[in-house]
This record gives sequence, structure tokens and C-alpha cells, in this order.
Amino acid sequence: MTFPVVAAGAGVAQARLEIVRPFIADETARRIPLRFNPSDYKLSKGNTFAEIPIPGLEAPPLQYVRGASETLTIEALVDTSDTAEDVRIKYVDRLRALMTPDSREHAPPIVRFVWGRPVFTGVLEKLDITYQLFRPDGVPLRAKLDCGLKEYRQAAVQAMDPPRSSPTVEKSYTVRRGDTLSSIAAAVYRRPDAWRELARANGITDPRQLRPGLVLTVPRLP
Repeated sequence: MTFPVVAAGAGVAQARLEIVRPFIADETARRIPLRFNPSDYKLSKGNTFAEIPIPGLEAPPLQYVRGASETLTIEALVDTSDTAEDVRIKYVDRLRALMTPDSREHAPPIVRFVWGRPVFTGVLEKLDITYQLFRPDGVPLRAKLDCGLKEYRQAAVQAMDPPRSSPTVEKSYTVRRGDTLSSIAAAVYRRPDAWRELARANGITDPRQLRPGLVLTVPRLP
């Protein structure tokens, strides 16, 4: 006899979480299956911008500050009603363990969400568990899991990304309070000594002309 919960997962790629770090040689121990594939998952990404206060403007100019970590949200269902096993032991406890710092890393494990192919790598930031079906003795047989993962990328990998500011491309820069020509040159060219190029391109002869909100032309370096 084939139970409905068994038939529902037959013949399709099975969604799962895999522990990436610390390294685990045993594939069975490394993989954390989900009983059913989720009906959907949500990826979210944000940026942080600072408003440049300029008196008299209805909408202040925006200055890009930094990006934010991408997040993945999944709602999954795990069920043991076909075997009457404790769903906590079969599925939930392994997911809850991902919230606990590993003794080797002194931090929770880094995991990968895989559904046919790798989708997302990060750490489990949030886990909400709702038990929905029980044996007569109170042992849960079904649980709904709301999982929130936050992106993990090594700093060394991010440092190899193409630079956001290129000295060979002309662009603009909005002056912020406390900026100097040399600090702006360091930010846009990575060369504080290139401040003369900024002054020349913008006709600046007096550094006191650098007022917050002033939009400078940033010329390309030869």
C-alpha cells in the first residue's frame, strides 16, 4: 500500500538543505531533506541610501552607502503520518541544530538550499515551527517550518568582484558633510593625490567651495 504522503514526493527533484561548512564527509549527515518540496520561496535584496539634506529641495539627492545581505524565505512541510514517528526526531531536530554554533567554527553552520541545483548559500537566521498533527499521546507527526536564511559570502570572494568605482569612467559625486577633495579622490579613484583632477574638472580654486549637496563631475583619469 502506498500512502498519500509517499506518492506526493515521488518522481521529482527533492528540495533539501546541505551543510557547506564545517565540512562533513558523510553525505547522509551533510544533507537535511525536506519531506515535501515547498510551493514557493522568496528572495529579497536591499540597498542602503543616505539622503543629502539641501535646504529648499523637496526631494533630497540620494547617496549610495552600501548593499544589504540577500535573504531567502521558505515555508516547508514535514510529515511522518505514514510511519507515526516523532516528526521532531525525523526532521525538525536536524533543522533546529542549524541554529546552534558549531564547536569547530564557533558559529552556526553555513548551509546551501538545493532544489535540483544550488539556489542559495547562507546561514539559518530564523526558524518558526508550527506543529499541526499529533498522535493520541501528543507526539507531533506534522510540522510547518518557516525558515529564513541570510546570505553568506566570504570577504575574499567579494574583494575579487569588479570594483564599483572605475577611474577610467566619468561619473558624478555628491559632496557630503566633512568631505575634502583628497578624501573624495580616495573614494572614487583610490588615490588621494588625484584631488587636483577633481579641482580642475570642476573649476575649484577654493576648497571652501565644497558645500554639502554640491554635485561634482568626476573625470576619467588618463
